[in-house]
Amino acid sequence: MRTITTDRLRLRPWRDEDADFLLDMQSRWEVVRFLGANPTVMTTREEALASIARRRAVDHPVHGIWAITTAADDRLAGTLLLKPIPLSAGETTDGPEEVEIGWHLHPDAWGKGYATEAAAAVLDDAFRAGLERVVAVTYPDNHASQAVCRRLGMTHLGRSSRYYDLEMELFEKRRD
Repeated sequence: MRTITTDRLRLRPWRDEDADFLLDMQSRWEVVRFLGANPTVMTTREEALASIARRRAVDHPVHGIWAITTAADDRLAGTLLLKPIPLSAGETTDGPEEVEIGWHLHPDAWGKGYATEAAAAVLDDAFRAGLERVVAVTYPDNHASQAVCRRLGMTHLGRSSRYYDLEMELFEKRRD
């Protein structure tokens, strides 16, 4: 997986030595409560290592699950993903595979603009690589991620149950 850089951030593949940070971040309910259909806190280092292995297994020229680090000192801040989004039961698509962008950061990194900066860099990279459309879904009460979507110039399409078998706020961004 490639590394993507901005002025302040480096998005790089996850490493085994990141396990303690990942465990710390994902053992916090305030971080994981908006992740997926059945959010659960991480409880062991072994879970963190297994999660890192799954993140590294994404072998695709555009998609990825990156560790967000500060460019100046490689301090971990969170994660950013760009991957196929699971459709809800009964949903179909006749078009290309649908791709989502998502992020979650350690509370120590909240409020610094890292999610917006990292997501903008990944969107630019994906659109340059030929991706036509990216979606983001948020829980209805995840106002912080909705604000990030708006700062990214994503269009709010309303509530939808198309993905994850959940009713979520749906945003999209298309390549210019």
